[in-house]
Amino acid sequence: MQSFLTRNSVQYDITHIISRMCVVRQSTVLIPCKYTHPQHEQVSAVEWLHEKSPEKEVRVSQDPAFEGRVELQADAGNCSLLLRDVNESDAGLFRFVLSTGSGRNWTNAQGIRLEVTDAEVEVKTQSDNVTEGDWIVFICGSCIPSITVPTYIWRKDGHLHSQCHGDNMLDLESVGLEDRGQYSCTMSGHEGLNSTSVNITVRPGYSPKSVSVSISPSGEIVEGDSVILSCNSDAKPPAEISWYKGKTFLQSGDTYNTTNIKSEASGNYYCSARNKYGSQTSAAVNVMYPPKSVSVSISPSGEIVSGDSVTLICSSDSNPPALNFSWFKEGKSVGSGRIYRISNISSDHSGEYKCRSRNKHGEKYSDTVMLNVMYPPKSVSVSISPSGEIVSGDSVTLNCSSDSNPPALNFSWFKEDETSAVGSGQSFSISSFSSSFSGRFYCEAQNKYGSQRSASVSLTVKGVQRAALHTVSGIVAGCGGLIFIISIIIFIMSRMRREGGSEDVNQKQASRQTHSSIYN
Repeated sequence: MQSFLTRNSVQYDITHIISRMCVVRQSTVLIPCKYTHPQHEQVSAVEWLHEKSPEKEVRVSQDPAFEGRVELQADAGNCSLLLRDVNESDAGLFRFVLSTGSGRNWTNAQGIRLEVTDAEVEVKTQSDNVTEGDWIVFICGSCIPSITVPTYIWRKDGHLHSQCHGDNMLDLESVGLEDRGQYSCTMSGHEGLNSTSVNITVRPGYSPKSVSVSISPSGEIVEGDSVILSCNSDAKPPAEISWYKGKTFLQSGDTYNTTNIKSEASGNYYCSARNKYGSQTSAAVNVMYPPKSVSVSISPSGEIVSGDSVTLICSSDSNPPALNFSWFKEGKSVGSGRIYRISNISSDHSGEYKCRSRNKHGEKYSDTVMLNVMYPPKSVSVSISPSGEIVSGDSVTLNCSSDSNPPALNFSWFKEDETSAVGSGQSFSISSFSSSFSGRFYCEAQNKYGSQRSASVSLTVKGVQRAALHTVSGIVAGCGGLIFIISIIIFIMSRMRREGGSEDVNQKQASRQTHSSIYN
C-alpha cells in the first residue's frame, strides 16, 4: 500500500506492504514501512501515530503505554516499527508521519490496522441447547497471525482431538453423544498462552418427523415436465433419505431429479427419512397426464341379436382419472358417461361407435368399434317380372326380397289354399303360364334368427295365347274377306266370356310375421 504526494514535481512516497496484521498476544511484531523523498528536501522529524478510535489518536513515542516496548527502525528510508510484548490495548490503526524542513507533514492515511489475538475459544452452535445431529463451530482466537501462521491444536477433555495448520476453526458438522466434553486450543509457538475452554453438552436426538416432499418448480407434475423433488425432514441426527416409486427403490439422497417425465413414469413418488432413532415416510406426489389408451369394450361379448340389451364401456388411463366421457355414432353425439347402455337393441343401432375421454390436462378418442346387430327377415315382399298383363303362354318370374342380418338364404314359395310349398329359392319361375297357375302366391324368407312371409300377390291370365293372335292376323291378311274377319271376332268374344278373365293382379296387404324357424 502506497501514498504519493506531488508538488512542483517533488514526490513523497510512504509504503506499507500490508494493510492489516494479526498478532498473538505477548509476542513481538515488526510493523513494516518504507518512505522516499526528494534529496533536496530535508526530513526534520518522523513519528508513528496510534489510533484506537477516530476520536483518540496518540504519538507512540510519547504514550506511556508503549514505553520500553517500541523501537523505530529509521534509517535509509526504513520507517518500520518494532513492537514487543503485544497486548490487547495495542489493537488499532498505526500511521507513519514524515515532517520536512518546510513545515509540511506527510503520511499514508490508510496506515496498518493491528489486531491482537490469543487462545480464547469461541463457540458457535446451531441452537442454544445442542442436540445430537446439530453442528458446532469452535474458533480459536479472533484472527490468524499474519507473519508466522501457526498450527492450531485442539484438545477434548485434556486429550488431543485434532490439529490443523493455518485454520483456527474446528467444525463438527453433526455432533453425536460422543462429542460432548470440554474443548480447548493452543497455537504452535505460543504454547505458554493460557487457553480458555468450553464445555459442550449434547442431548440425545429423535427420529425423523414432518417428512415432506417439495417440488421445484412448484405445482403439479405434468407429463413432459422436468422437476426436482426435495425431501424435507426434522431429525436429529440428520436422516438418511431414500426415494421410492411405489414399492420400487429409486435412489438415495436429499433430491430426486427427473427430466421430460413421461406418463409411463407416473406413480406415487415419496421419500423415506431414517436415522438411528426411527424413520418416517412422506406423502406421495404423482405425475399428471391427459387420457391415453382409450378403448371401448362391449358387454356381453359375442353376437348381438335384435332385442338384446348391450352395454358399451369406455376405459382410459389418465391422471387425474377422467370424469368426462362422451359417445359418438358415425361422428354424431349419442350420449355421455363412462357407460352407454342400449336396451332392446334393433338394426337401427348398427354402426361404428367411439368414446372420448377427457380430464383437465387433455382429451383423447378411442378407436371405433362396430355394433353389428343380427335380426330375422323383415320387409319381405314379392315382385313380378315382367310387369303388366299376363297372357296365356307367357314366362313369369316371382322375386322375393327381404331385409335381414345375416342375409336370408332360405326362401320358400307358397300358393294360397295349398298345404305344401310350390317352390324354393329367391326366384320362382313359370315358363308357360296358363289359367291353371292362376292364384295368390307369397314367399317366406328365413335366416338363423327367424322368418317372415310376404304379402300375397295375384297371378291371372289376361287374354288368349299370343300364338293364336298371330295366326288370326295371318288369315286376315291372306284372305282379306270381311265376313271371315267378323266370324273370327265373334268367336274370340264368345270364348272370352266363357273364361271370364277379369283383371285382378292386386297384392293382398295383410302380412303375417313370425320369428320361428318353421312356418305354420
